[in-house]
Amino acid sequence: MKALLDFVPLIIFFYLYKTVDPTDTQHPLLKLIGSAGGADNNNILVATTGLIISMLVVYGALFVFQKFRLDKQQWFVLFMTVIFGGITLMLSDDFYIRLKAAILNLVFAGAFLVSPWFGKDRKPLIQRLFDPILDLSEKGWKNLNFAWAAMFVVMSCLHVFFAFLFHGGKYWGEFTAFGDMIVMFSFIIIQFIILRKHFKSPDA
Repeated sequence: MKALLDFVPLIIFFYLYKTVDPTDTQHPLLKLIGSAGGADNNNILVATTGLIISMLVVYGALFVFQKFRLDKQQWFVLFMTVIFGGITLMLSDDFYIRLKAAILNLVFAGAFLVSPWFGKDRKPLIQRLFDPILDLSEKGWKNLNFAWAAMFVVMSCLHVFFAFLFHGGKYWGEFTAFGDMIVMFSFIIIQFIILRKHFKSPDA
């Protein structure tokens, strides 16, 4: 249920991004926030408005379902979305919402890289997440942790590529809504295929 709710804002964002006329300055969501819109990027402005509203609703529901708490990652994603989305709407400039995902992925990469130097146990972040599932040596955990950090760096580069370089960002919405999930799931599947011999037994 929680995983499905996380996808709702992205689906709403993609739907608005693809269906709203970029020159439509009279869209109800723009009027709702009191925005005059932009010249030819109103589909992104409307989609950003829908993203912020839907994330506030979804994370508000998660806050209740999770006994009035959110994970640190959820707070961070919500904060980044509201900040970068808010700047985008205030300035009617889609540069900032396009940049958000790239920065988020770099932050996640940095969190994995510095994790061995923080915390009581000083373990890599990936070990803290998968220690109950995988049986790896200290070097194995470090290599796996680095692989996840590298994956997030690649994701950040892909977001920059599709947002600013490839066909002027024409397919940025598609990659944001679906492409990064495909890359992430592909990485996870490949990772578990490679590490299948290191899974702990069900008894363990």
